[in-house]
Amino acid sequence: MFGKSCEKVKDWKELLDENTKQSLKELIQRTQLYMPAICAADDVKIAQLWIALVMLKRELDEKSRLLEIAVQPWKAIIEIGESEKRKTIERIVSDIIQPRDKEQKEIVDKLVDSLMKF
Repeated sequence: MFGKSCEKVKDWKELLDENTKQSLKELIQRTQLYMPAICAADDVKIAQLWIALVMLKRELDEKSRLLEIAVQPWKAIIEIGESEKRKTIERIVSDIIQPRDKEQKEIVDKLVDSLMKF
């Protein structure tokens, strides 16, 4: 894309695509909330970079939290489905084998456990 060597340009951001430029601009603008802390740092650029990193981490943490909330109902549905699957397999296997004593019931249980893995 850039050839064999890195060519120096006046503003490296000019080499970015428009979406990336916009995202970078928005992130830099959001760091302005922390300007007093950034300006107090020995290295302002590094401080701003760390602030942006923390902001992105917070966003990621929030998205992860929301995703976990959204996943919970699906986990419950899967659990219900697994429970119903087990009941169905138990019924079918019991209909076929028709256990008459405790030993045969244990065999049915082991077979059901084995089939549940599929």
